[in-house]
Amino acid sequence: MTRSPDPKLDLTMARIIKAPRATVWRAWTDRARLEQWWVPAPAICKVIDMDLKPGGSFVTRISEGGGDFVPHINACFLAVDELSRIVFTDALVAGWRPAENAFMTAIITLSDHPAGTQYAAHVMHRSKADRDMHEEMGFHDGWGTVAEQLARLVEQTH
Repeated sequence: MTRSPDPKLDLTMARIIKAPRATVWRAWTDRARLEQWWVPAPAICKVIDMDLKPGGSFVTRISEGGGDFVPHINACFLAVDELSRIVFTDALVAGWRPAENAFMTAIITLSDHPAGTQYAAHVMHRSKADRDMHEEMGFHDGWGTVAEQLARLVEQTH
């Protein structure tokens, strides 16, 4: 079940990607491809663990300016619906274990569009303060940038 976004707690972004849904799905579910677009360039990403099943871990690291890789996402997949939806949260880690610091749950949806794929991210927060902090941290620029990087990757390879 996907609820409608609550503007007090949630942030959303959507765009059309001019590539088939299966190609976008592969970019999300293949570690090597995910590393190419998951963080805003020039930062780089390393996928530490990506067990694509409910309860599976999703752990990435980020390196900015050529520095050491530092924690980025330490999360748990809640749902992985082939070609259509990925849900993950940092409120849990692998095996449904409670995480130390919860911040968000993200629902990524893919659907067919006449021009390719409708890509949407719905990011839910536990409080207005967390939502506002995420927005101030640059949610729209950051998530928009990585969606653009994703689009560039898959639009040139399909």
